[in-house]
Amino acid sequence: MEKIPMTEEGQKKLLDELKHLKTVERPIIIKAIADARSNGDLSENAEYHAAREKQSFIEGRVAEIESIIAQAELIDVSKLSGTVVKFGATVSIINLDNDKESKYQLVGEVEADIEQKKISVTSPIARALIGKKKGDYIEVSTPKGITSYEIKSVRFK
Repeated sequence: MEKIPMTEEGQKKLLDELKHLKTVERPIIIKAIADARSNGDLSENAEYHAAREKQSFIEGRVAEIESIIAQAELIDVSKLSGTVVKFGATVSIINLDNDKESKYQLVGEVEADIEQKKISVTSPIARALIGKKKGDYIEVSTPKGITSYEIKSVRFK
């Protein structure tokens, strides 16, 4: 079984979602199925079929989260340090084409969220950053062509 690298923050988020699914969503859907059953013929009961479909989604997500957690390799970012980009690092980069600065944290695939500036270590930009230091330059192939960046800073929270 392959281990999935994950920060403690990422694991906490998954555990919170799992708890919510089991303690809030599951009981709601069980009640909805019971209520729909009480309405008679199940073959033509749209509410029953919708509730069963939602139950299937919830149970699938519960199984997926439990599997991810079982395979997780927790990495405590607070104990990491150094000047080289690696998993858990928060990296500031400057796009050399437009001088736009961006900051990203390199995290595991399951916790990647571009809106929170968290990118997967398997993404093209993260792969180009791994092993580099402040002041290094990288080139990343994007749909718009090759983009060049300079690493402005590397830090660990």
